[in-house]
Amino acid sequence: MELKEPTSKFIKTRCPKCKNEQIIFGKTATDVECLVCQKVLASPTGGKSKVKSRILEVLE
Repeated sequence: MELKEPTSKFIKTRCPKCKNEQIIFGKTATDVECLVCQKVLASPTGGKSKVKSRILEVLE
C-alpha cells in the first residue's frame, strides 16, 4: 500500500496593513484574520484558500 503525500501546506504571510507575519493553513475553511489588526488574510474557496496578503514562504 502506497502512502500519499499531503497536498496542503502551511504558508507564512505578511499582513499588508500592519506588516505582522503570521503562519496560516493553505486550505482554510473560514476567513483567516490578522491577529494584530483583524484584516482578512485569506478566504476559503472550496479548495485552496484565496490569499489576500503577501506570501513570504511556503512551509513543508
